Amino acid sequence: MKNYRIESDLLGELKVPIDAYYGVQTQRAVDNFYITGNKMGDYPEFVKAIAFVKLAATKTNHEMGLLEDKMAEAIYQACQEIIDGKFHDQFPVDMIQGGAGTSVNMNANEVLANRALEIMGFEKGDYQHCYPNDHLNLSQSTNDVYPTTVRLTIIMMNHILVDHLADLNDAFRKKGKEFSDVIKMGRTQLQDAVPMTLGQEFEAFAATLDEEIILLNNISNLFLEINMGGTAIGTGINAPQGYPKLCAETLAKLTGEAFISAPNLVEATPDTGSYVIYSSALKRLAVKLSKICNDLRLLSSGPRAGLNEINLPKMQPGSSIMPGKVNPVIPEVVNQVCYRVIGNDLTVTFAAEAGQLQLNVMEPVLCASIVESMNYLQRAMDTLRSKCIEGITANREVCRNLVMNSIGIVTALNPYIGYKASTKIAQEAMETGKTVYDLVLEQNILTKEKLDEILDPKNMLSSHDLIN
Repeated sequence: MKNYRIESDLLGELKVPIDAYYGVQTQRAVDNFYITGNKMGDYPEFVKAIAFVKLAATKTNHEMGLLEDKMAEAIYQACQEIIDGKFHDQFPVDMIQGGAGTSVNMNANEVLANRALEIMGFEKGDYQHCYPNDHLNLSQSTNDVYPTTVRLTIIMMNHILVDHLADLNDAFRKKGKEFSDVIKMGRTQLQDAVPMTLGQEFEAFAATLDEEIILLNNISNLFLEINMGGTAIGTGINAPQGYPKLCAETLAKLTGEAFISAPNLVEATPDTGSYVIYSSALKRLAVKLSKICNDLRLLSSGPRAGLNEINLPKMQPGSSIMPGKVNPVIPEVVNQVCYRVIGNDLTVTFAAEAGQLQLNVMEPVLCASIVESMNYLQRAMDTLRSKCIEGITANREVCRNLVMNSIGIVTALNPYIGYKASTKIAQEAMETGKTVYDLVLEQNILTKEKLDEILDPKNMLSSHDLIN
């Protein structure tokens, strides 16, 4: 028996696997674009998003009397099945492809048409009863379907991303409470500064990442303006009057997202400004995460010849030649993910700039870069939380001893003995190796009681009334 069927398009006939729900144009894309190895089907939100878009378009066409009941109902069912997670293996098109997303749009059109044919009792490929272009692409084009799909994809993935970011923040905050009584030395420019607690340090990690949740959610709202019904270039050709507004309202009802039709569809069709801003926000998150990982590596450095203030969970042997060595591999891998996200942002910038006239044909690489960054960040944050942050322990005595032996605590004496005297004590401490505490007592600058009161950790951790 043949394991293929013959389908045709304007370029001629082509063999398609007999059991495939996709058709000739998808097969051509598979043959033409083996680029990254990352397929549409590897991104569930992307596949679900285009099914939602096709469902909204079909409902709009049906409501406007452009599709008969039987066909519309079959397409509804096919779309819902994909939204529910079925047939995702039927989306083999590479995420980066030429054609401004036409292969993605036609992949969806063909899969939905063939599944609708099955539902109506016909064979795959019997397109006279449901045709990918005439029925699934009715009142649409790639140029409004693809960008709308990407926008919905980012919105859906953003919900997931910020949930995982919130989990990471919670882990930092829990450590902040656990370490709230661990006195340690704060540092600026890698030099001793003034005392703080390890809890304050971890609370600061959580606070800076809380800002990113707010930013990502705010920026994702930019994707709620869509260009469905603009079709080829935004003039509305081949779409009935009233279609853009009704389709946007229908998509909003289906997804629970507040989609609206863009006020100027010609402007909205090639516009990629929202992608640039959102990618920049992902870059900002990556920069912050990388900085935090740098801090964790420094704080855990040693263990004998470094700071050794915290212990990271031991995940694997660190060397093929140095026995006993354990490296901070989890922060290291997150650093590398962050570098990739930063690079993807540059790709998005170039792709957005490359738009010409009434369309930006570089949207596939723009989309691929953003969803890759979101996927990588989500996994990296989960890895950082579960394999590192939750298992961190504090070396309490190391932290305290560093404070008591630090020259930096002389800053706390400024209000009481003056900057000049404090500087003199600091210089002597560096030259002699004696502690600030001992030198102040030796020189009878302050009484022991007054010095102990000033240098009480509680008095050095926040603003307070000066001690008389």
